[in-house]
Amino acid sequence: MTALTGPRATRRLILQGAASVALLGLGNLPFAPARAAANDKYPEEAFRQKSEADAIKALYGRTAEPSDKVKLDAPEIAENGGVVPISVTTTLDKVTSISFFVAENPSALAASYKIPEGTIPGVANRLKMAKTTNVVGIVEADGKLYSATKEVKVTVGGCGG
Repeated sequence: MTALTGPRATRRLILQGAASVALLGLGNLPFAPARAAANDKYPEEAFRQKSEADAIKALYGRTAEPSDKVKLDAPEIAENGGVVPISVTTTLDKVTSISFFVAENPSALAASYKIPEGTIPGVANRLKMAKTTNVVGIVEADGKLYSATKEVKVTVGGCGG
């Protein structure tokens, strides 16, 4: 007969120990960027605007100039207006935000992203579009606004039906 001394290594004890070690390790990670992003003010007024020009003015306070350094990738024809893939990339430096505007949607501002310093400036999204219209991608870089525009033809579905 064998005598056991001390606690037995059970599955539960091993899992509890592994979880404790994992949680202790997370205590050393810097979570400051996530907290800083959570404190950014939501641009509620810009999302309420019906026209593209009003939404741009509410979000940025000025207009954008067209630039070949902003690449807007969108399909020429969207077979389903409910999920239209859109992306914006740029070669500009010091990018602080990227936004999507859809002129004929109930709300012109479709999405707006804050770009942290040191991040590759590119975002992609799937937008819902009511009907055929222009999609505008605006990049804020070094205090200036740059844009790219593309018409997307919507054949079925979307915001309107």
